[in-house]
Amino acid sequence: MAEGVIFDIKKYAIHDGPGIRTTVFFKGCPLACRWCHNPEGLSIASQRAYQQERCIGCGECIQICPREVLTRTADGIVADPAKCDLCQTCAAHCPSEAVEFVGRKVTVAEVVRQIEKDTAFYDQSGGGITLSGGEPLMQPEFLLELLEACGSLDLHRTVDTTGYADAGLLLEVAQQTDLFLYDLKLMDAAKHRDFTGVSNRLILNNLKLLSQNKARIQVRIPVLPGINSDAENINRTADFVAALPGVEHIAILPFHNSARGKYGRLGMECIASDIECPSDAHLKIIAGWLEKSGVQVKIGG
Repeated sequence: MAEGVIFDIKKYAIHDGPGIRTTVFFKGCPLACRWCHNPEGLSIASQRAYQQERCIGCGECIQICPREVLTRTADGIVADPAKCDLCQTCAAHCPSEAVEFVGRKVTVAEVVRQIEKDTAFYDQSGGGITLSGGEPLMQPEFLLELLEACGSLDLHRTVDTTGYADAGLLLEVAQQTDLFLYDLKLMDAAKHRDFTGVSNRLILNNLKLLSQNKARIQVRIPVLPGINSDAENINRTADFVAALPGVEHIAILPFHNSARGKYGRLGMECIASDIECPSDAHLKIIAGWLEKSGVQVKIGG
């Protein structure tokens, strides 16, 4: 049975596809978007997360650490990432639960057992399971086996993806997927590489491929003022999507900075701190630009 690495299973999700859903968050992503709101999903490896506000300063973790990698500083107790082997001893002995490790290995059977507990909610609401991340396509064996297992339970299956993956794999996944939530961030190739770390060529080609193979698709655009919310990018996106028959609608998702605390707990730099949250008025303007191309638009998930 395949194993995967996940960082969360969220129950009663209502913004990750139709109805009430269970969303499984895969670890690992081939993109490095500056505004990522799930930084714990970027690396496939487990990560140490420290909440200074919970720390009582007892020093128990420093004393118990077998590799002596912890140091008391003005910012709390920090670990030397070059020496820490993620043994999780500090988390096990922290009396205030100020330390946790994000990311765990699970089998398909373990995830399915969690999913099965809520089948009544799926049936009543037209919901199901959503596989998100990170990027689910980075763990193909685990993803395909989990999709197959959920299919055998007659559950609606949604995959939330960047589309940055091998085309053959994407088509294989499409055979067991009822709906794709497909992210489109920037149409300009140079800007896309600058802000995400990768080219958008594969992403755009794969979206065309899914459409040609009659997949159900909902496109999602994160609205990032100063990055992709200008008329040129939105109009180019609208023209591109309008030519794809498989796309049901475009959802425009306003950027929010609620993930800033996650970066701090993980010891990561938040480089999106200067991005502003779009106003309701700006979102309505963007929706109007998109609708001129004939595509249906939703504000929010």
